[in-house]
Amino acid sequence: MSVNEKIRLIREAKNLTQEQVAEKLGVSQSAYGDIERGENDPKLSKLQKLAEIFEIQLSELVDLTEKGTLNINFPCQRNKTRHENNVYIGSSNAELKEQLLINELQKKELAMKDRENENLREIIALLKKDAVK
Repeated sequence: MSVNEKIRLIREAKNLTQEQVAEKLGVSQSAYGDIERGENDPKLSKLQKLAEIFEIQLSELVDLTEKGTLNINFPCQRNKTRHENNVYIGSSNAELKEQLLINELQKKELAMKDRENENLREIIALLKKDAVK
């Protein structure tokens, strides 16, 4: 999926109009439309501003692969086929928002499990230490 397609999908998921984003970005609606259509590639500063407008990290919008090419980490199948991020394209905005919320909750749950695992490792280390004595 191209950057312009992802920008459009995120804007729609946030229930923003092109005019609203263009105003916040400091460009005309026509110039912003060019970005969404892929007729104008935004500079890094514009991508950063878009990330701020969408309230996401720039790395969530785009990231650089080892080879230095852009890699978009967002759902990309149009027939509701699962993507590695478990988000579907071709879904309604409500479905997309719901899936994004689920993904966020899954991330929080994983972080909590990681903390729990670390606590268990510490307990095991203490028990081993006591067993040696």
